[in-house]
Amino acid sequence: MKKLIIAIDGPAGAGKSTVARLVAEQLGYIYLDTGAMYRAVTWEVMRQCIDIGDAATITSLALNLPLKLHYQYGKTLVKIADADITESIRTPEVSRLVSEVAKIAGVREAMVNLQRQMASVGGAVLDGRDIGTHVLPNADIKIFLTASIEERAKRRWLELSAKGYEMSLAELQEEIGCRDKMDCEREIAPLIQAEDATFVDTTGLSIAEAVELIIKLCEVKANVV
Repeated sequence: MKKLIIAIDGPAGAGKSTVARLVAEQLGYIYLDTGAMYRAVTWEVMRQCIDIGDAATITSLALNLPLKLHYQYGKTLVKIADADITESIRTPEVSRLVSEVAKIAGVREAMVNLQRQMASVGGAVLDGRDIGTHVLPNADIKIFLTASIEERAKRRWLELSAKGYEMSLAELQEEIGCRDKMDCEREIAPLIQAEDATFVDTTGLSIAEAVELIIKLCEVKANVV
């Protein structure tokens, strides 16, 4: 059976990372958390106190960043050199800046080249904003995963609350709305649904139901190619 390349796109808080990871686990595929890659660049920008408007310096940083993703025990570990920053990149501070960093053309080019290299062997699941439209336009399966902004804000609130962060639902809904606008309106590879992608609204679905739906699509595709 052919090993597929699966692209899962969608807005912030839609459950892409969780669904993509579980799909990869069930299929025995590699999971590449592309959002974590942009978060890692953002984290390093913040650590070095680089001006968010200094696109040239941030691009240089992205091109030379010793970034590594390790999939281990059902979790993607994110490292810069030997430093594990898996949890550090999930803070509200990084979330607020990541769209600004991700829209820089040089940063996107650096990360896209790395993503294509990682996925080239097949048997991979990637999630992000532009995987099916820009990074891997020839992916075997394309999914556009979304949910209502209210549902996405609630999920993010539960996630942050579990980690001890205090933010109101209203704040999160406003923040996610701003990220949606920025992701959809950026000049380089904006967030849009690929023409050949399957639309999946997870507002009324459990994670398990969303995963099952995608697995079935993959089984059909694998048996006809």
